[in-house]
Amino acid sequence: MTDVQLGMPALPAKPYPEEVRARLAADAAELIGRYPEARSALLPLLHLVQAEEGFVSPSGIRFCAEQLDLTTAEVTAVATFYTMYRRRPAGNYHVGVCTNTLCAVLGGDQIFDELQQHLGIRNNETTEDGEISIEHIECNAACDYAPVVMVNWEFFDDQTPESAKRLVDDLRAGREVHPTRGARLCSFKESARILAGFPDERPGAVDESGAGGAPSLAGLRLARGEALPGTGGTRVVSPRHEGLRPEGTGTGHEGTEA
Repeated sequence: MTDVQLGMPALPAKPYPEEVRARLAADAAELIGRYPEARSALLPLLHLVQAEEGFVSPSGIRFCAEQLDLTTAEVTAVATFYTMYRRRPAGNYHVGVCTNTLCAVLGGDQIFDELQQHLGIRNNETTEDGEISIEHIECNAACDYAPVVMVNWEFFDDQTPESAKRLVDDLRAGREVHPTRGARLCSFKESARILAGFPDERPGAVDESGAGGAPSLAGLRLARGEALPGTGGTRVVSPRHEGLRPEGTGTGHEGTEA
């Protein structure tokens, strides 16, 4: 019979070294204290252990189970369900390429294929220098900027195969790289700790957080009856409730007493 590998090493696992366990236990206690039920802290705890090792290891699963009085099977079921939890070590920069419908049609599949060839790795693998890992993502929730690439969950919009290859080359060379939207890049482990619920300690990083750009807000502007840039002032949709009453008519409450 063929030995089937599911991407998660066999349990039970070794515990963390005592120094690591004590440090993580203090963080875990803070996270658990935010919830009325301890097990509700499982998702943040998984990000916490991912921040320690760059993926959710068997030791991390054991740690989470012990902190929450769960079985390792219960923790593993959650860790393997959500795709943001890695089953093998991520690179310092984890590159996710959206290959869902719109991004794929606009070039996402080609970007992903060419990045794999350029880096010499395949899906869910990491370069030998440990700098870059790559993963195809089902949806980055940024269809209005397709095709989209994310690095450590920060957006790089309107990508091409050439721009994506320049991006990973700059990351490997240690050059400063700025996302299209959002805060400047930090390491994958640092981003995991932020996702666990701890403050971003980098000066000014919070103020750099991105907001919806013009493509994202176009529908809202149309619904408000505003003109979009380049349309010559023509409104496509009237503001809500405009024109529902004949001009000059009242509200229907005239003459009534309070």
